Amino acid sequence: MDAVRRGAQLAIDECQFQFRNRRWNCSTLETMPVFGKIVTQGTREAAFVYAISAASVAFAVTRACSSGELEKCGCDRNVHGVSPEGFQWSGCSDNIAYGVAFSQSFIDVRERSKGQSPSKALMNLHNNEAGRKAILSHMRVECKCHGVSGSCEVKTCWKAMPPFRKVGNVIKEKFDGATEVEQRKVGTTKVLVPRNSQFKPHTDEDLVYLEPSPDFCDHDPRTPGMLGTAGRQCNRTSKAIDGCELMCCGRGFQTEEVEVVDRCSCKFHWCCYVKCKQCRKMVEMHTCR
Repeated sequence: MDAVRRGAQLAIDECQFQFRNRRWNCSTLETMPVFGKIVTQGTREAAFVYAISAASVAFAVTRACSSGELEKCGCDRNVHGVSPEGFQWSGCSDNIAYGVAFSQSFIDVRERSKGQSPSKALMNLHNNEAGRKAILSHMRVECKCHGVSGSCEVKTCWKAMPPFRKVGNVIKEKFDGATEVEQRKVGTTKVLVPRNSQFKPHTDEDLVYLEPSPDFCDHDPRTPGMLGTAGRQCNRTSKAIDGCELMCCGRGFQTEEVEVVDRCSCKFHWCCYVKCKQCRKMVEMHTCR
């Protein structure tokens, strides 16, 4: 299905954007899984990958429903009538319920198969659902006014998904505040609880992980996806994780001058295009040893 393929690419693009300035930058491989062995471990990076993947499939399938691409679904017809605020529900509300249900059946099924450790399966299923909730919790109402000379005598509205960048930002925030958990048996049920009892219990929207992450400093040929930071660009003046001190793991960095070409002196011409010049300048580029 094209929608699933687009969803997978959406997850890769968003993951690489969110982690572009970190030691692990969501690099993909030509093998399966595309993120390497990282996703088979119980780390917070794996938690993010599972959450963003489940969200992206739900998002892409829902978008395909709204565009009329899929025969089995369309707009959400449960949203109709007049709202308590007095506007008319109309237009094509995103059928997020169908997208979420599809994501659950398509993504979650592998976690219920044999051979998966119970704690890892519980972690992945939880993070899958947290990813989908990042969309559900941020659905929004979009409206259009109708009337003479742009007046708003009648207002029609529909429910829409947030931009996927918003979804990615939400899941990245959950990554930064993820909870380390362990499996325990409560009665006859196996559940995940915070490893540190002083931490408050996680919610359905939080990410959870089972084991600490490696430092991602060095390339490990035995672990696909562990590429290290040698050759990565860094920011010499930053004290954050994108700074050369942290990004290069204390190995130092090298500096060279490179020529970059930017658009400049842009002018708007009537009607209707923008014409720019190309400006060349030399800049310093810092890369990890």
